[in-house]
Amino acid sequence: MDQVTYKWTDADNADFKRFYLITEEYYDNLVGGNRNRSGFAPYNLSDSIQYVLIACANGTAVACAGLKRYSETDAEIKRVWVEPEYRGRHIACAMMDLIEEKAVHCGFERTVLQTREKMTAAVSLYKNRGYYLIDNYPPYDMLDGAICFAKDLIR
Repeated sequence: MDQVTYKWTDADNADFKRFYLITEEYYDNLVGGNRNRSGFAPYNLSDSIQYVLIACANGTAVACAGLKRYSETDAEIKRVWVEPEYRGRHIACAMMDLIEEKAVHCGFERTVLQTREKMTAAVSLYKNRGYYLIDNYPPYDMLDGAICFAKDLIR
C-alpha cells in the first residue's frame, strides 16, 4: 500500500501547476472544448489560489486541492483533483478534511465550491461530506452548466 502524505504550499508549486494544466484539459474534454467553457476560465486562474494542498504517494504528487478567500465569511474550494490511478483510496476525502480544517483555522464560517452536474463523482463526494446545493454565486450565477455547493463549518 502506498504511503500518502499531504503538504501545504501555494500556487507557485510545480506539481500544482502541472495539475492545473491536467484539470484544464480534463474540463475542456468534459464539455466538448475550451470554447464551451471560456466563460469559466477567467475565474479559475491558478495564481488566485492562496492555499494549495498536494497529496504525495511514496513521494510522487498524485492529487491537489486549493482554497482561496471568497468573502469575509466564505472560503472557496478549487481544483480538487486525484490522478485516476489513485482514485478510490480516500485521498479526496482526506484532502477535503484538511481543506476544511484550514478554512476554520483561517477564520472562515463556510466553504463554497462550484462544479458541474455531469461531474458525478465530485458531486457525490461533496454531498457525502455534508455539502448542500446553493444558488450559484457570482461569477457562476451567470454561467450555464455551473452548480454550487456550500458547507457550514463548525468552529
